[in-house]
Amino acid sequence: RAFSEVVLYDNGSSDATLNIAAEYQNVQVFEGQFQGFGKTKQAAVACATNDWVLSLDADEMITPELGAYLEDWLPNQDPTMAIKVLRKNFLMGKYVKYAGWGGDWLVRLFNREAHNFNDNDVHESVAIHEGSYVKKIPYPIEHNAVQHLGQFLVKVDRYTEINRQSGKSYPPSIIFLKAMWRFFESFVVKGGFLAGWRGLAISWSNANGVFYKYMKSYADKHSS
Repeated sequence: RAFSEVVLYDNGSSDATLNIAAEYQNVQVFEGQFQGFGKTKQAAVACATNDWVLSLDADEMITPELGAYLEDWLPNQDPTMAIKVLRKNFLMGKYVKYAGWGGDWLVRLFNREAHNFNDNDVHESVAIHEGSYVKKIPYPIEHNAVQHLGQFLVKVDRYTEINRQSGKSYPPSIIFLKAMWRFFESFVVKGGFLAGWRGLAISWSNANGVFYKYMKSYADKHSS
């Protein structure tokens, strides 16, 4: 859709992203270093000239319903209002609403004079303060989270490398139990088994994330 302003904040893409963006007059490209997810998104928000911001990751897209809603958007809305949308997560082309992937409501439309992303290196979110008014709208975004299973391994390694900087660790026996609990929680408690092999893959990846998050720190401290 032809929004008057689209800000693309690129921090090292190696595909045809910049070439594609150059074909659209309404797309403004900014390049910068990755500073952790929260601070990087803050930098992207700062590049916008409009106060109202809809934030999307590179693997997310708006649905036609959300696009139609935004076409009627009035910029003189209450700036303390923050809009939550449902993010529908897809694994290899299929929507998954189990194993913790369902009910993924996120604040993604906000006025940057009143709100912005927090500083979290991973699992960043738009900070909500005491004066905020949060509104849910029934128009989702779609998240093409995983196109092939190998991306789980890449994401686990990348996220745990970032978390590794915290230095928090536990003994191997506790790490193992934490990882197994995460698998049980995802696959059984959160109904991952209802999503078939996709639920199994998500649950195993969640357990891997917990295992390597803490095991990397433990290994660093006990490698000598």
